[in-house]
Amino acid sequence: MARQKGIIKLDGTIGDITFYKSKDGYLAREKGGIPADRIANDPNFQRTRENGAEFGRAGKAGKVLRNAIRGLLQNAKDGRVVSRLTTEMMKVIKEDATNPRGLRNVIDGETEMLQGFDFNINAKLGTTLYAPFTATIDRVAGILTANIPSFVPINMIAAPGGTTHFKIVSAGVEIDFENETFVTDVHETAELPWDSTATAVINDANAVTANSTHPLFLLLGVQFYQDVNGVKYPLKNGAFNALSIVKVNGA
Repeated sequence: MARQKGIIKLDGTIGDITFYKSKDGYLAREKGGIPADRIANDPNFQRTRENGAEFGRAGKAGKVLRNAIRGLLQNAKDGRVVSRLTTEMMKVIKEDATNPRGLRNVIDGETEMLQGFDFNINAKLGTTLYAPFTATIDRVAGILTANIPSFVPINMIAAPGGTTHFKIVSAGVEIDFENETFVTDVHETAELPWDSTATAVINDANAVTANSTHPLFLLLGVQFYQDVNGVKYPLKNGAFNALSIVKVNGA
């Protein structure tokens, strides 16, 4: 892979060179590669097929999780969240000690490894919200709770320039990765002023299926707003909003 330079940028194929645009700019690469039928059938590519199968499962698992919190993700994500989450799902799959290579999956892996994952790498929860909080999951009752004692916003929230208000959001998610289904419960505060007035205690109890046998995820985030003539607008289209998985309870 090579980076294109110069005033004129190419897009297409000339001879054995393919020119294309990516998130990293205009690039060029040489055509070629191994035929697909050989990869699918040649015994020498057994490891490649196994890796491909597990990578596919990681991608699907990441998509199910993203779909489960689609509403929140619209306000808090970066341009590489799909690939970053897939990478983390691969780590989960590799911890599967039950199935042979190529058949390992998220269900038998360690979903707890996803705890601490930030959906917006440009606004991590740990560098946005400094107020102490507790995150608990009661599997029997199906309640995932985020509790934040009273705090002074201007002291405990690192807000970007232009911020006048903010919201604390949380979500409890139950995911059946095998059937690609989920149950999601989202809570959010009102738009609170980012000032020196202490907030009330925030205690969000998100409900999913009681006694679930599926992995449970608790997410916590912060959304920023700017007040213009009484209307609260998402600040910079959510570019500085934080959203993180703060607690995981595997099945």
